[in-house]
Amino acid sequence: MPCVTHDDAPLLADLMPWSVAPLRPGRAWPTAPDPASLKARWDALLKAEGPARAALFEPTRARTLDSAVGQLPGQSTGTGRLARAEGPCAEPVRVLAAPFDAQWLIPDHRLIDAARPELWRVADAHQVFTVETGGEDPLLATSLLPTLRTGRIRPLYRRPGGAEPNLAPGLTAHLSGRLGEPAAPVDVLAWILAAAAPDLTVPLTDDPAVWTAGVELGRRMLWLMRRDGERPKLPGGRRPYVRAPLPARPLTLRYDPDEETLHLDEGRISPVPPEAWEYEAAGARVLESWFAARTTAPEPGTLAAIRPAGWPQTWTSELLELITVLALLAELRPLRAELKVTSAIGAAELRRAGVLPVPEASRRPASVLDHHEEGPEGQFALI
Repeated sequence: MPCVTHDDAPLLADLMPWSVAPLRPGRAWPTAPDPASLKARWDALLKAEGPARAALFEPTRARTLDSAVGQLPGQSTGTGRLARAEGPCAEPVRVLAAPFDAQWLIPDHRLIDAARPELWRVADAHQVFTVETGGEDPLLATSLLPTLRTGRIRPLYRRPGGAEPNLAPGLTAHLSGRLGEPAAPVDVLAWILAAAAPDLTVPLTDDPAVWTAGVELGRRMLWLMRRDGERPKLPGGRRPYVRAPLPARPLTLRYDPDEETLHLDEGRISPVPPEAWEYEAAGARVLESWFAARTTAPEPGTLAAIRPAGWPQTWTSELLELITVLALLAELRPLRAELKVTSAIGAAELRRAGVLPVPEASRRPASVLDHHEEGPEGQFALI
């Protein structure tokens, strides 16, 4: 972790003041690693009637077949009660369902206990969500709407289109003045990713060279986590390949550290660096969690039991890329440990500058709508 020469590092909660609690799905079946299964699950739900439909739905105190809720922002779904719903499934959207695990979700408010509409309102191509996960790398950044149940979620921007950074008012101006160079919002986020400590304090520097090194490191972390643009690659000779074909439905996953080989039953992928296999997020090995999400047998007769008959080729491609990303991120950990904040900007200085404490309005979502959202039973409301 970064070397801090003081105990006055500001809190992430003050530097990025607006945060949202994680989503609470309430039921697992509206999320899946492949979109076709979701459409088949929706069809199965609508084919059932009465008590059978209710049992498949898996009601909770927050959602039943008779719950009346509005559309999720930016989504076109029905708002009538599910007890009498008909029609096709809403087009599934890509979400981050677990650390480094992009899956698909039916974006229907009637299926999600606590969907956090304020996040959907600001989810677009410009947005970056920072998720508190704890552990050695306490933060995760993603362009996808995060549905994983970890810590709080902090969007980089409070409004769509990359408008109004979710940073303490005056922070970028103060940093720019102390550093003698511009500190853009994405640079501040990159620094946070590189410098954040496990207790979610963020030491700040006024040393331009240290700042540049931290921002470059954080930007690489951001690129690997978001996987935007050019696909990440390991050097030649270290790139993972399928050495023995994966079975139609692998059931077991194990790692051979001597051969640097990942075994999916009799299928083999190598080389897989030990650092990729050991990589943990939110207290679990990422590769094991990713594999379990695709192979753990669901309860028979449930909607979650509707899934691919075999192992799709797309999953193999995703697994190879995931191994690459984890290996490259693991390589950055020593650089994070070497990031030494020798001349820090502490919370006391930010208070003297008027940056802290942040206004209470900065901890609340912005009013972002310039259009109507459909409410329950087709009614409209302007928020």
